[in-house]
Amino acid sequence: MSARRTRAISASERTGVLQPANLARFDARWIVPPDDVREIVDTYWAVRWHLDAGESIAQRIIDHPSVTFSIEHGDVDAPFVVTSARSHAWTRTLAGRGDVFAIRLRPAGLAVLSDLDPASLGPEQELTAALDARAHALLERIASAPDPARRAELADALVRARLAERPLRASQRIANAALEALTAQPHVQRIHDVAALLGTSERTLQRALRTHVGRGPGEIARRIRLQEVVRCLSVADGDIAGIAVDLGYVDQAHLTNEFRRVAGVTPGAYVEALARTQAALRGPAA
Repeated sequence: MSARRTRAISASERTGVLQPANLARFDARWIVPPDDVREIVDTYWAVRWHLDAGESIAQRIIDHPSVTFSIEHGDVDAPFVVTSARSHAWTRTLAGRGDVFAIRLRPAGLAVLSDLDPASLGPEQELTAALDARAHALLERIASAPDPARRAELADALVRARLAERPLRASQRIANAALEALTAQPHVQRIHDVAALLGTSERTLQRALRTHVGRGPGEIARRIRLQEVVRCLSVADGDIAGIAVDLGYVDQAHLTNEFRRVAGVTPGAYVEALARTQAALRGPAA
């Protein structure tokens, strides 16, 4: 695999990780899918950790509005997991040692790789053969590869084969295009304008996203925007008012209320906690 396909996940990126400084404490990498599988796979990512006895990392996350399949090994709850977007920030606690290889799907991907209904998925559940034989068989095959790079290459081949079996329908392409447009422009925007940009109706856009992601466009847009708020708060010296203006919020209070509903804290309290975490990781001053 070309070295250009894999790179470390940076603390300055839009990941939704609420303690981005923790990314330096374990190996976390993006693996970019090739162009011919990008209609199905948004990205692969891989994480590996080996912590001292008694040590743990509680990682709070506002997740991307997508469905993810993961292959997990070590001190984990299940070997295969499927997750969908949660309504609120959630916590993944890492302890001991382990690794995860994940496939974050584009909206079109779930119907190609599985028989799951996104509207019926819980936030996180074990992906068993009983839950979905098609997706389970896929992950079993990918898990047979020995490392993330070769898992990604095997996943590429399997995704191509699954896509040949189930070519994309028009609604899947609309859902892909909608999520791409919302991700590219995370500021507040009217769904009517997004639909017009894509040359479709608002009703068709809403139906496509609910069918293939299990969420409506407004909820998806808010989640992407909050991920961008997290990124900005971690790199912009806590300028909450400036971030509100840049992202098109009515005012700072609108941003604060939206952030608090999902993250459980105000942006100001989050910035203060972030500063304490960063200071603790730096250690005592000389």
